[in-house]
Amino acid sequence: MSKPEGLPPMEYRFLGRSGLQVSAISLGGWLTYGGHVDREGTFACMKAAYDCGVNFFDCAEGYASGESEKVMGEAIKKYGWKRNDLVISTKLYWGGGFGEIKVNNTGLSRKHIIEGMNMSLERLQLDYVDLIYAHRPDRRTPMEETVRAFNHLISTGKALYWGTSEWNADEIAQAWRYADKLGLIGPLMEQPQYNMLERTKVEHEYAHLYRETGLGLTIFSPLKQGILSGKYKDGIPDDSRFAQTQVEFVAGYWKRTGKEQFQAIVDQVNSLQPIAEKLGVKLSVLALAWVLANPNVSSAITGASSPAQVYENIEAIAVYKKLTPEILKEIDQKLNNKPPAITARF
Repeated sequence: MSKPEGLPPMEYRFLGRSGLQVSAISLGGWLTYGGHVDREGTFACMKAAYDCGVNFFDCAEGYASGESEKVMGEAIKKYGWKRNDLVISTKLYWGGGFGEIKVNNTGLSRKHIIEGMNMSLERLQLDYVDLIYAHRPDRRTPMEETVRAFNHLISTGKALYWGTSEWNADEIAQAWRYADKLGLIGPLMEQPQYNMLERTKVEHEYAHLYRETGLGLTIFSPLKQGILSGKYKDGIPDDSRFAQTQVEFVAGYWKRTGKEQFQAIVDQVNSLQPIAEKLGVKLSVLALAWVLANPNVSSAITGASSPAQVYENIEAIAVYKKLTPEILKEIDQKLNNKPPAITARF
């Protein structure tokens, strides 16, 4: 499928207070590349994204047991993309299936951070990544050890910036305190889940960090694993993410939510359909545009199993600029989940 006419030009945003610019829409490999989507499908999606101006591609050591990194690295080689045109990220923590004795192959110890980085670079066939994330907080390892280890990756040229994913505000602030005390580099960016249904951490908990540390956000799951696409209004399709049971992060949400509450969420999402129709876009595009309207979001990491999905996601760049304060207020009224003690949305 060739690139459609009329797609908006890509927008680039500074990552936090750094000088690095990332595409407002980025492409990630969670649940798809190296797993549910085969190599040729992955290549096609990455090529479609690159042709639309996407420069930021995200993966992790734990995605598809390392296969996501491998296939992304293969795509970069296949198309001969210049390294300086790309922003590549990966994440360390889960490790897991890359050794016989598992005890030191997970977490954020100096050992795993350094060895895990080396293995990730080997799978990606790269000399360095632009962004390296601590995929989850490791509350068993001293924060000083973790901060020093990520700085070692930067000082040895294996990563250019480091950040966190799904850390709470106190943990990020603690990492900055150690960095400041030691004269080291603190975490530049955080990769949280953020969407119309998950708002508190980004809009409330992190509020002081944007001011104090210049924290940038590369958010994941802008469509809440597809719930915000409207695909679940008639039940759970057999080919949807919530129909599978292999990935606990997704299956666990379904179990915790329960059928009745899940249906209530779906009904709430469907109430936004008239707003999407008024703007002449799909519900999924409205949901992604809503995320981009938050000025603290540097990039929204999207998933795609086909080039058509990539192109649809790109539409959100034009749509978010149409979200007037009145439309945002209408969305807030329908969702009725605005975080407490906030006088303005951002």
